[in-house]
Amino acid sequence: MEWNAETLQFLSQCFLNTLSPYPEPRRAAESRLSEASDRPNYGLAVLRLVAEPSVDEPIRQAAAVNFKNHLRSRWSSSEEEPNAQPQSLAPDEKEQIKSRIVSLMLSSAPRIQSQLSEALGVIGKHDFPRRWPALLPELRSSLDKAGEGSDYATVNGVLSTVNSIFKNFRHQYDTKDVAIDLKYCIDNFAEALLMIFKRTAGLIDNIGVSGGQAAILRPLVESQRLCCRIFYSLNFLVLPECFEDHMGEWMGEFQKYLTVKFSVLEDGGGDGLALVDELRAAVCENISLYAERYEEEFRGYLSGFVETVWNLLVSVSASSGRDRLTVTAITFLTTVSTSVHHTLFSGDDILQQICERIVIPNVMLRDEDEELFEMNYVSSLGGTWKIQNSLALFSENPTANWKHKDCAIYLVVSLASRRAGGTSISTDLVDVESFFGAVIVPELRNQDVNGFPMLKAGALKFFTMFRDQISKPIAMALIPDVVRFLGSDSNVVHSYAASCIEKLLLVKDEGGKARYIAADISPFLLVLMTNLFGALGKPESEENPYVMKCIMRVLGVADISREVASPCITGLTSVLNKVCENPKTPTFNHYLFEAVAVLVRRSCEKDPSLISAFEASLFPSLEMILARDVTEFFPYAFQLLAQLVELHSPPISQNYMQIFEILLSPDSWKKSGNVPALVRLLQAFLQKAPHELNQEGRLAQVLGIFNKLVSSPSTDEQGFYVLNTIIENLGYDVIAPYMPNIFLVILEQFWIPNLRMITGSIELKLTSVASTRLICECQALLDPSVGTLWGKMLDSIVTLLSKPEQDRVEEEPDVPDFADNEGYGATFVHLYNAGKKAEDPLKDIRDPKQFLMASLANLSALSPGRYPLVISGNLDPTNQTALLQLCSSYNVAII
Repeated sequence: MEWNAETLQFLSQCFLNTLSPYPEPRRAAESRLSEASDRPNYGLAVLRLVAEPSVDEPIRQAAAVNFKNHLRSRWSSSEEEPNAQPQSLAPDEKEQIKSRIVSLMLSSAPRIQSQLSEALGVIGKHDFPRRWPALLPELRSSLDKAGEGSDYATVNGVLSTVNSIFKNFRHQYDTKDVAIDLKYCIDNFAEALLMIFKRTAGLIDNIGVSGGQAAILRPLVESQRLCCRIFYSLNFLVLPECFEDHMGEWMGEFQKYLTVKFSVLEDGGGDGLALVDELRAAVCENISLYAERYEEEFRGYLSGFVETVWNLLVSVSASSGRDRLTVTAITFLTTVSTSVHHTLFSGDDILQQICERIVIPNVMLRDEDEELFEMNYVSSLGGTWKIQNSLALFSENPTANWKHKDCAIYLVVSLASRRAGGTSISTDLVDVESFFGAVIVPELRNQDVNGFPMLKAGALKFFTMFRDQISKPIAMALIPDVVRFLGSDSNVVHSYAASCIEKLLLVKDEGGKARYIAADISPFLLVLMTNLFGALGKPESEENPYVMKCIMRVLGVADISREVASPCITGLTSVLNKVCENPKTPTFNHYLFEAVAVLVRRSCEKDPSLISAFEASLFPSLEMILARDVTEFFPYAFQLLAQLVELHSPPISQNYMQIFEILLSPDSWKKSGNVPALVRLLQAFLQKAPHELNQEGRLAQVLGIFNKLVSSPSTDEQGFYVLNTIIENLGYDVIAPYMPNIFLVILEQFWIPNLRMITGSIELKLTSVASTRLICECQALLDPSVGTLWGKMLDSIVTLLSKPEQDRVEEEPDVPDFADNEGYGATFVHLYNAGKKAEDPLKDIRDPKQFLMASLANLSALSPGRYPLVISGNLDPTNQTALLQLCSSYNVAII
């Protein structure tokens, strides 16, 4: 991409349109940028746009974000990833970017600077220091000049960049290469780091004496925080000599920042207090590192820091918004208390002080916690509420003292969660069933679903956490009450109710048998589904992931009649159409598609006549996803379409054949995250419409897709799924004219190397039997000239069949939890409930080992003396021994 006025106009307009609130111009711009990104020097052109002062800052900021993401996907060298998709940047473009980015980053506005700093970190991850030796000297020179001139915008830009690069040393193994790189960084930057740290400390001291302005102090505090983070990175693996020599200087300032109050920032409103706390938290992490790893060298400073951190912790415990500092301070004290210096905490009254001055203040309910409860149900379900007091105080005045009962529930729940082992929750604090009956059941039985919402949520959380220990008759009597709470106006309450029901349906008794089955929820199934969909209609719960996950779980368990299926598919497609307008909650959307998939699967298995009704409901939504280019949903849409095609009886309708044409377009296969879903859909078409495949040149198109997939290591497996399905449904003779010599190529390059890595019982049986038949029946492999290939194949078969059972079988959970997978990306997300059934195509063969040995014995009898020589020359000695053992076990001989 040549840099000129036309390129500047094109990129500026595209990035402006990516900021549009309307999806059409935004997606069109994103598509044009995606196409342009494949052109040479695209990254360099975007960087030059970022540097163009005549362009508005929001456009330049959007370009900086795009530039950073472009480097993340394309900077890796061809040596690191020879078949990387997309292809990495050309060496010349990389060098030009490296020559420009540092100076541009340092001179940019803060928001652009932060993006370029991250981009520089991406480059550094791959190239620094060995392929970018000029970087650190350039950064150090800039730091020295900026420090002398007290230009802290530049100082912090340099430090932020160095911090980003040096983070790579955290949590790495101390290998020889890492040690060399670390030494290079220490030798070239540790002195400069100490110098700027001390210079900044002096400026802070002067401002403290003179009572300077917050605007002057703020960048200095941020600079010290960045210095602390770099200190952490450079000291993570080893204690460098230069840091040990100057430990007193570092620790003296660390001690100061934990004790001195910066009133102008901390009392001045805004984020001043948070900024200072970030510095203190960074100090706490540094001294925790030293206390844990360099105890002997740090011993002289330990007791002083224990006292300082203790006093700091006491002062911040009752304050809101200071959780990170509290956690890092507690971590330091915990590290010391579990070390050889635990005697510092051996006083008789220490435990009582810890409870009274640290634990209790941190579980005290604050006004802002109640506000958070009302405003953010997702955070409330993921966090804890600070509560104290007891049930006795509650009983004195239940209306006024409801917080005390909630505190009692919280303490039981929190202490039990810390003692949890495996999937079982236990507590020694109370008898669970007695506490449940006396404290929890009255709240669940309360008919007012909107009264005292925090107390109701606490009761539901207790029920959820101790669900394994609540007997089935007691739980079944209370489930209708939990269903009622789905109608609560409180987001937290109806979210906890949904979570409680969903988790109950996962409970298993001994032997892995589900405790709650379809018959248990049938009496109130319609009410349950009505209330769940009703909860999705409440303000701020339109995309509530807890409710949608519960819908998915119920549909996976319940006996779904036509009366249930019809309103459910209507409700789900309505929700789907709404989220297509602006996909913003990945977890919710994933469970939405899982719910649709499980509804289709289980309903149509029971009543095939529902297929046409589901097609009528779902097709407009799926077509809308494709027509509007809702790329976030493409993998889901393709999987659901595959599910519908597989359920459909031939002949395939014209609606499906139109999608088949889209499927054959090369553009559909550009995004790697779509590939597994597209392959699944293509397989479904090949199975249901094999004759249509062999018409109008479609087979050549499909084989072109196969070639594209097998050319990349990341998709080669998917390519062979396609080829497998073609052969299963059309026959090898159909594709042979298109792909001469394909058999030996597949065998040598793919089959033999990967055979020994097969997992899954059906997959192992299928591949081992197929491989056995190849070496014993295929004329191309029985030719003496390919004896080495024959021996390698047998070696892989024996390796595969000799694996221990636990190494061969992959067990899949009931439904994988999607909660940790935040955000849309290039990675394919599998819909569990739209998955294919595993079918055994070789039911007549029970034991693949016996099949192998019988086949080898019959083959060797036809050519006595030939195969023992091939075996001894090509099989690993371990596999030769295993083969002899198999001969003995099955009483056969290879002669």
